[in-house]
Amino acid sequence: MRRHDSDVIVIGGGLAGMVCALQLLDANRRVLLLDRDAPEHLGGLAKESFGGLLLVDTPLQRRQGLKDSPELALADWLAFGGFDAASTQAGHPCYWPRQWAEHYVNDSLEHLYHWLLARGVKFLPLPLWVERGMGAGSPQGAPRGNSVPRWHVVWGTGKGLTDALAAQLERHPRRGQLTLQFGHRVEGLITTAGAVSGCQGVVEAGGEPFEAHAPQVVIAAGGINGGDLSQARRHWHPDWGAEAPEGLLNGSHRYADGTLHRAAEAVGGQLTHLRNQWNYAGGIAHWRPRKPRHGLSLVPPRSALWLNARGERIVPPLVSGFDTRDLVTQVCAQPGGYSWQVLNRKIALKELAISGAEFNPSVRDKRMLGFVLDIALGNRWLLKEMLAHSTDVVTAGSLDELAAGMNALQGQAEVSAQTLREVVGHYDAEVAKGAASQDPQRQRIAQLRRWKGDRLRVCEAARIDDPGARPLIAIREQIISRKSLGGIQTNLSSQVLGAAGEPIAGLYAVGEAAGFGGGGMNGLRGLEGSFLGGCIYSAQRAARAMIA
Repeated sequence: MRRHDSDVIVIGGGLAGMVCALQLLDANRRVLLLDRDAPEHLGGLAKESFGGLLLVDTPLQRRQGLKDSPELALADWLAFGGFDAASTQAGHPCYWPRQWAEHYVNDSLEHLYHWLLARGVKFLPLPLWVERGMGAGSPQGAPRGNSVPRWHVVWGTGKGLTDALAAQLERHPRRGQLTLQFGHRVEGLITTAGAVSGCQGVVEAGGEPFEAHAPQVVIAAGGINGGDLSQARRHWHPDWGAEAPEGLLNGSHRYADGTLHRAAEAVGGQLTHLRNQWNYAGGIAHWRPRKPRHGLSLVPPRSALWLNARGERIVPPLVSGFDTRDLVTQVCAQPGGYSWQVLNRKIALKELAISGAEFNPSVRDKRMLGFVLDIALGNRWLLKEMLAHSTDVVTAGSLDELAAGMNALQGQAEVSAQTLREVVGHYDAEVAKGAASQDPQRQRIAQLRRWKGDRLRVCEAARIDDPGARPLIAIREQIISRKSLGGIQTNLSSQVLGAAGEPIAGLYAVGEAAGFGGGGMNGLRGLEGSFLGGCIYSAQRAARAMIA
């Protein structure tokens, strides 16, 4: 049996694990970082992301004339996440998540924004406005989201972020005190005299068992929504129906299967809020899959019509950018649990995007000219790629032909050409009314375009059945898993807590494994950017606690 010894064991080489290791090296600790994946995948799911972080009252916000504060951000966060007044009381299920939320918004400027700048990470100059919330007067009655733009995108996407930190690890003056072991599947924790003192598992290549020993162990192994999707289905939120849709796609890490959650539970750790998942409504199958049910998450075009399996408009109309969780809720309530977006080439060029680093090469590779051309001329290469390879896309020269193509793709004659003509005709008539339109989607688009960051990528008035904007396009979209908002319960030192709220000696949890902090610091809904931010922040707090 292989044996490793160190001062600290970090299980998981994603963003949280990397940050924790970096901070511990700064404090002259010996660190053993174990990861199940291959060396080229150091950075985990964060490496594949678009790289947005929720940051509060930054110089970039101030340059745009945005007035933000930790107090405003916390009010938005608590309202959007569904925290109640009782969550301030110790013993309440959301006590620790609320504590994490409050500390995050107060510390994000120093511990995230300036910390990353000091490590060579740069941001796009214009913060984006996502998760605005539907507003108290909406038919859904959902609470407010972000009052101002707070989503700061890393220049280089999530790949640039993780590459920068990987370079920091490799160039660290104490690099010799860091041991990286890849292909190591951790299966359980080791305890000595009631304290966690290591972990055990198997080396994937060859199946050789191993043990690793250290007085402090950090779980940074991600969430539970990946793997074979069984955990996502098991913890499916009742707001979305009795069970997950049949077409559920995998947008999480392939090794995010809850193994370390169960290991923490086996030594007395508490798991909380596992039903609070963060999924997306605009998933399509990846045409170059790297895992079972591999999906891509579209940024759903705002000017497209969102229809159910029968080609009927979903009412109230769905528009992305306001409440991601509500989109999932509404689509899950539709027949078949999937949806269609109908648009045309003009809308696609302006608005169509796929989330993540893979399909945003200009930002990922830091090519400013390409980035500017993509905004000015549209994502021509992306549209061409989707039309050539996606099995979820239909094109046509007329609405009748489009309806026939949608039925052929799904293998069921559910979409009536007459229904499609009526729905599109009604919407196009609303577009023609301009500012006088009372259509909720048209009003949402007008609201989006008031912020310059959205105005660049949202059409002002685009009809669907426009002869000059063809071909017509229909995209079949499934629910796609992404993140676990719940997880291993921790205090503000990232120590794993037992049933009575006591810290389990020697055991810490960070990142998505800990619900990004406290076992679910976002609450029911997440303000985009708190995920990568939560990975960094929880890892920093764990390292500081271990050093102290």
